[in-house]
Amino acid sequence: MTTTSPLTPTAVAPRPPQPAQPPRRRIRSRGRSQWKGLAFVAPFLIVFLLVFIAPVVYSLYLSLFRERLIGGTAFVGFENYVELFGDAQFWEGFGRVTLFLIVQVPIMLALALVASLAIDSARLHASGFFRIVIFLPYAVPAVVAVLMWGFIYGDNFGLVANLNDWLGSEVITPFARDWILVSIGNIVTWEFVGYNMLIFYSALRTIPTDLYEAAELDGAGPMRVITGIKLPALRGAIVIATIFSIIGSFQLFNEPNILRTLAPNIITTFFTPNMYAYNLSFNGQQYNASATVAIVMGVITAVIAYVVQLRGARKEDR
Repeated sequence: MTTTSPLTPTAVAPRPPQPAQPPRRRIRSRGRSQWKGLAFVAPFLIVFLLVFIAPVVYSLYLSLFRERLIGGTAFVGFENYVELFGDAQFWEGFGRVTLFLIVQVPIMLALALVASLAIDSARLHASGFFRIVIFLPYAVPAVVAVLMWGFIYGDNFGLVANLNDWLGSEVITPFARDWILVSIGNIVTWEFVGYNMLIFYSALRTIPTDLYEAAELDGAGPMRVITGIKLPALRGAIVIATIFSIIGSFQLFNEPNILRTLAPNIITTFFTPNMYAYNLSFNGQQYNASATVAIVMGVITAVIAYVVQLRGARKEDR
């Protein structure tokens, strides 16, 4: 008779604990990953520093000095800024571009908004054709566009001269003192309506179709769809287009500077702050005063753009 002993489970030896990664090795791995990321964005950072930060710093440096007849360049602190704030020519140009901003920008954005809503609607035939036609003026170089409109505006040649000859009197005077800002606003509007239209149209194309289907089931009409769906979805795009337009208005230079050859008695060297800074630097050799104008206009533009962005963000949160 044989007896069998009960099977006893063999004990499994526990695995020895794995040694934790030394903290130095973790720090090294993190450091390597950070350096890889920095190396990846290094080309952009180098270009950004060279073309943006360095000119701003150098302009700020120039604005704190002044070239004197005796003694050469001397540090004057904020004396250039104090003198600029009392400069009537600077404030005249600043008031002109502010008026241009208040009048021209809303008209341009309203036209772009109407064009984008019309192209986005299903009732407009050949919407692709109209989209290209409205955007096409933006593709024309600014210098070419101003020269073209300058030929149209000419008092002794071009379309305006022909119309005045046909009417028998000078009814249309684009280069008159009271109408020159309107003429420039017409050129800028013609150039940038298509650009802003494309911004609005791109935002409209991101609206989910489910919202349109729900609105149709609720019996909402076209105007209700625009006010209840499309316009709220365009709020962010409108803020962006407004900021770009504000920056462009304060940087107004090409249009008046080129038209100045056709209306030298109307468009002065200080017609806009940018023209004032340009002529101070290249014609008057007053680099310090020109840098001061640039710094002041940059700060004013940044503050106004930030206020617009802040108000737009608050409305979106609501």
